[in-house]
Amino acid sequence: MATPTDSSSNPLSRMLELSHQLGREERKLAILGEGNTSARLSDGTFVVKASGSNLATLSESGVSECRFDSLIPLLSTQEMSDLAIDEALFAARVMADAKKPSVEAIFHAYLLTLPGVNFVGHTHPIAVNAILCSKHARTFATRRLFPDEIVCCGVESVFVPYTDPGLKLSQAIQTAVEDYIRRVSRAPRVILLENHGMIALGAGPEAVLAATLMAVKAAEIFAGAAALSGEPQFLTAEQVERIAGRPDEHYRQKALGL
Repeated sequence: MATPTDSSSNPLSRMLELSHQLGREERKLAILGEGNTSARLSDGTFVVKASGSNLATLSESGVSECRFDSLIPLLSTQEMSDLAIDEALFAARVMADAKKPSVEAIFHAYLLTLPGVNFVGHTHPIAVNAILCSKHARTFATRRLFPDEIVCCGVESVFVPYTDPGLKLSQAIQTAVEDYIRRVSRAPRVILLENHGMIALGAGPEAVLAATLMAVKAAEIFAGAAALSGEPQFLTAEQVERIAGRPDEHYRQKALGL
């Protein structure tokens, strides 16, 4: 396991700080052992929260360094028992005495191979899940309400219908993300999992935190607008693309570390 030195540049230290930010109780993004985070360490390995660890108090002892080439091939497997998946997770560890990686380490491994993605944060925000557990989940994922939502969360979010957590969910995420990239010609910033939670990804932890917090704000506005009028007033596709393509918004994204 890489030992953190300079917290401003060390991926593990930055992931731990991101975990603490996502785990803050007042933000209502994750409680107890919910959620997980990851960071690319090299072309060959990444670090991910271990199963059962707490985001708010996560330390180096609560993470596992894993090999990409041990987990990525699982995505092509048609059938694996829960026991076989557990064995594969243990086998993916760089250090034999490290804790068991989260079962969601499989989708973390995949997402960290996307161009420009170095950090991933998966949470279960109350405001977002209130919509993801409703009939409005897909609409919330594919429409946008205000400019800053586009700046931080992208032109739309990937939507993944409810899938059994673990390998099947990781495979569903890969399929949905690849379809999104074909359609939108850019990597996603947010993935929404029906009846489950959200995933934010980006080059740095700042982008992950910003996308997560903005998704929560968007969910609260969506719910409020729906309560007032029955259906929110969405931006048009042309308005969304205009915001996404504005040079001043690109400058602001860079200034915010997005």
